[in-house]
Amino acid sequence: MGQGAVLVAKEFFLEVKEGPDAGTTFGPLSLPAYAGSADANEILLRDPSVSRFHFSIKRGSQGPLIVDNESTNGTFLGKYRIRQAYLSDGAQIQAGETLLEFRVPGSAQWIETSDRTSFGCLLGQSPDIRALFAMLDRLAKVDATVLIEGETGTGKELVARALHSEGPRSSQPFVVVDCGASAPTLIESELFGHTKGAFTGAEVERKGAFELADGGTLFLDEVGELPIELQPKLLRALENGVVRPLGSSEERAVSVRVLAATHRNLRQMVNEGRFREDLYFRLAVCPVHVPPLRERSGDIAVLGRHFLARALRAAGEVFETSPRLSPDTLDLLQGLELTGNVRELRNLVERAVILGEREAIRQGDLAPAIRAMAARDRRSDRPPQSLHAAKRQFEREFLIRLLARYEGDVVAAATEAGVHVNSFHRLIRRHQLRKEKTSDLERS
Repeated sequence: MGQGAVLVAKEFFLEVKEGPDAGTTFGPLSLPAYAGSADANEILLRDPSVSRFHFSIKRGSQGPLIVDNESTNGTFLGKYRIRQAYLSDGAQIQAGETLLEFRVPGSAQWIETSDRTSFGCLLGQSPDIRALFAMLDRLAKVDATVLIEGETGTGKELVARALHSEGPRSSQPFVVVDCGASAPTLIESELFGHTKGAFTGAEVERKGAFELADGGTLFLDEVGELPIELQPKLLRALENGVVRPLGSSEERAVSVRVLAATHRNLRQMVNEGRFREDLYFRLAVCPVHVPPLRERSGDIAVLGRHFLARALRAAGEVFETSPRLSPDTLDLLQGLELTGNVRELRNLVERAVILGEREAIRQGDLAPAIRAMAARDRRSDRPPQSLHAAKRQFEREFLIRLLARYEGDVVAAATEAGVHVNSFHRLIRRHQLRKEKTSDLERS
């Protein structure tokens, strides 16, 4: 696999003008960089009025972006308190009693990028995503713990699966635990297991996720939701490689690579006392940031074509060459504010295929269907005129979402809905929705 490099940002320096560290210069620094009083920061400040993770400087779509991490005393740019703002050469940053000057030299910073346009199920060709692929290629070869950070819908679980599938543990289990989906009283058992009779309802012994993943990879999704009282036990498992099931006095050794993901700002949670600092350091051995779609808008075309091809295949369409998006569709998609990131783009395309005119969809022209959906959604914001209309509206939207979730598989959607497949077909016809997949059952 070849590697390249692209110019994405300039390296920078921070010079302390006032405060306990006056006269100190930090740099040259690359993005992202973190500032605060905790030892893990690249910009380590001894000012007691500075939070442990006070602010960070990241790469934004228009240049270096300073982001306040919900610090106690705030971050100021000049005389203005900011949540986030773009930086220019000479900008004055105030954190607590410390005043820093942001300086950019004439030399440029180049970052390594991969020649690949896919990594596992991840797709893209923008510099940001190819820089991510280069980092993942390195991380897949080692056994280090990785903290995957990014907004909802950016594909954090796909990153974890790609690291597992391209690494030395690929033939071993990949176990997922959603730390935000289980009740706090059950998450401990889900992670570490329990013995028979350990608590009410524990009728049989059960292995936890660590034991199930032994030899393979454990993916802790939304690790920021883990109750703070369980965080010390997770830390011990990570550091010692042993777990103790609920109700047992014996520890069991496990060999597990741990990958964790979160959409939350864990540094901010450390500042607020809602996440243990030592656990954060243990998880963030190798932090990875998955860029949001607005920072890689050049990937909308390749992702949109991929989702269109997948939706058409689910609809039974056969095509010799990969379908393309019409110019109108591409302009429309690139102009949308896709706050749900890649997941929202996927759902938008799949829903358009379900509702759109078949011939237009075959030509990659999703724009009319997307505009119609937007108009329908605006109308649906208004309360229906009657209870009957409300029920019909809910039923239609329920069918659309269910068909999109199962990629048009009517049998699977009917099973999820708890109705007979023939009844589900009647509902599809009633609401004039297009069937997306014909099964052996419905032909019989």
